[in-house]
Amino acid sequence: MTEAIAYELVGEIAVLAANNPPVNALGLSVRQGLQAGIERAESEGAKAVLIYGTGRTYFAGADIREFGKPPQAPWLPDLCARIEASPLIVVSALHGTALGGGLEVALSSHYRIAVPSARVGLPEVHLGILPGAGGTQRLPRVAGVEAALDLITTGRHVGASEALKLGILDRIEEGEPRQIGLDYTRELLDSGAPRRAIGEMPAPAPVDFDSVYAEVLKKGRGQLSPATAVRAVQAACEAESFGAGMKRERELFSELMDSDQRQGLIHAFFSERAVSKLPELEGVAPRTLKKIGVIGGGTMGAGIATAALLSGLNVTMLEMNDEAAAAAKTRIGGNLQGGLKRGKISQQQFDDLTEEALTLATDYADLASADLVIEAVFEDMEVKKQVFARLDEVCKPGAVLATNTSYLDVNEIAASTRRPEDVIGLHFFSPAHVMKLLEVVVADKTALDVVATGFALGKMLKKISVRAGVCDGFIGNRILATYRTAADHMVLDGASPFQIDKALTDFGFAMGPFAVADLAGLDIGWAVRKRKRSEGLDPRARDSSYADKICEAGNFGQKTGKGYYVYEKGKRGGTPNAEVTSLIEAERTEKGITPREFSDDEIVRRYMAAMVNEAAKVVGEAIARRPLDVDMTLLFGYGFPRYRGGPLKWADIVGLPGLLADIKRYASEDDYFWQPAPLLEQLVAEGRSFDDLNKESSK
Repeated sequence: MTEAIAYELVGEIAVLAANNPPVNALGLSVRQGLQAGIERAESEGAKAVLIYGTGRTYFAGADIREFGKPPQAPWLPDLCARIEASPLIVVSALHGTALGGGLEVALSSHYRIAVPSARVGLPEVHLGILPGAGGTQRLPRVAGVEAALDLITTGRHVGASEALKLGILDRIEEGEPRQIGLDYTRELLDSGAPRRAIGEMPAPAPVDFDSVYAEVLKKGRGQLSPATAVRAVQAACEAESFGAGMKRERELFSELMDSDQRQGLIHAFFSERAVSKLPELEGVAPRTLKKIGVIGGGTMGAGIATAALLSGLNVTMLEMNDEAAAAAKTRIGGNLQGGLKRGKISQQQFDDLTEEALTLATDYADLASADLVIEAVFEDMEVKKQVFARLDEVCKPGAVLATNTSYLDVNEIAASTRRPEDVIGLHFFSPAHVMKLLEVVVADKTALDVVATGFALGKMLKKISVRAGVCDGFIGNRILATYRTAADHMVLDGASPFQIDKALTDFGFAMGPFAVADLAGLDIGWAVRKRKRSEGLDPRARDSSYADKICEAGNFGQKTGKGYYVYEKGKRGGTPNAEVTSLIEAERTEKGITPREFSDDEIVRRYMAAMVNEAAKVVGEAIARRPLDVDMTLLFGYGFPRYRGGPLKWADIVGLPGLLADIKRYASEDDYFWQPAPLLEQLVAEGRSFDDLNKESSK
């Protein structure tokens, strides 16, 4: 026996206890131990086998350390088949989570009991694959096709009570997994219960799988794994035998394993876990975080305050006067109402958060005891410097002073205080209590423990925190400005905003850039353009004015009912605004531009090339430390399709040499905008990839 699985004979029951902390992942030693345990139980005359996990969980899934490595026998499908084929009664007792391969092992057992807090699921689609050890064949036989399709294509987890209703579990009992498992197994033996293999059950009745496939593919915006999983469930219904269905499942699993989308999703999975781990913060303790202040109770400030309250922090909201403070409280209450309606918080918690944990203030002196203060006022340098000068006067020594600026120079803001080492940028994304991205902007003099505090806050707020250096727009907005400019250039040259949006949503983006601009508010981009023009544009830069004219007419997007699109009350989404087309055509005529046609493929290629090129500059200048930092920023803040891994992972997959060649070709038209990033040229010259840089940074 291997140490990962302990064997014990309790009367006529062979007990196999998993001991592979922290989550009893189904690594090689666990698989070997389970198979050896089944064989030993059969040879020693046991009548039943009980499988359970010690520690905090049953098998929580595959061992991520084996990802990307050649599988070693016994493979999980073979192990599950061996468990199910045993002539003994096999029972699994579940607690914690039974996810992916863990649930597949449980389904290969003949009976399943769980504690009430247990959760089960098949989340493989989130890794670009599908359940490959019989999950798509066994689950429909016990839960029905409709429920199986829901669980497998969404990857969602379900609690024990729902799993019991679906037939995934046979019983729920309070108690320790080992004891409830033994009691249930003895009851089965005493009652003469038959061995009950799911693989021997009749195939379920089929549904209209073609319609389901089309619906799932559309909902996933082109992600293949959920839709491919539909075909695997179809095999459970239509294959001539369980074995034939298993064969089809493996074929589809192998197709996905070889896909670019799996590469992208695996990259996203690991990068999400690596992005907040910075070598320079190892052993650096963050400062105390119990009470925070938020200055400015608009949409952003109210969202930040909401996120902080939900994480257990006490929040002082500072506004200009009592009326503004009351409005801020109303916004925060509105945000929290969403959680109340969804059952995330109780009425008592809602009352405590809004009446006890939240304090309204109109005097800076009320921030004197705050451990951290986040400024979320108007995006104007002079206004922000005035705020920080006041904070410098009233905040206690050691308090962290944070700015939520989207573009402005954090070094200049820090210089308005006598404690620049305490100043940091915390760039939240709106709505801040929903969006998962947090850019932690480190200024030249920011102390290391202040950086650690920024990341500690991000963890408390359940954010994906990314370290960023100081430049105009940091990581995300700097790259956004560039690929959005590429889109504007294509509009001037003949593409329509509406064609560009459609091409990019077909690529997998949640929204196209012009629809996003309408959602954010066109006045934001207008203000940025005016600021940059006032600072002086390079005479070689192509500028356009049609978007300014939209704003000059008082049309700022969704909030005014009109922007690039026209929005009608009660209708979802918008319809193209014909006035925009007229403004674009007039500007082309004024500039002497003869419009040409763009294919959707060319739109995507130019847009992505601009994104990758600027991202390579951001990494090359150390604004982002690693390519994966860029990828996580775009995934969690800008709607980049997760199944493509991020722009730099996408670039690796499609090939850096071809991208660089295209950028150089585009430069023949506009050598100011299309300046190849030195880092991209270096990687191509050396035959290396962005992922090579990620690996080097992890050493």
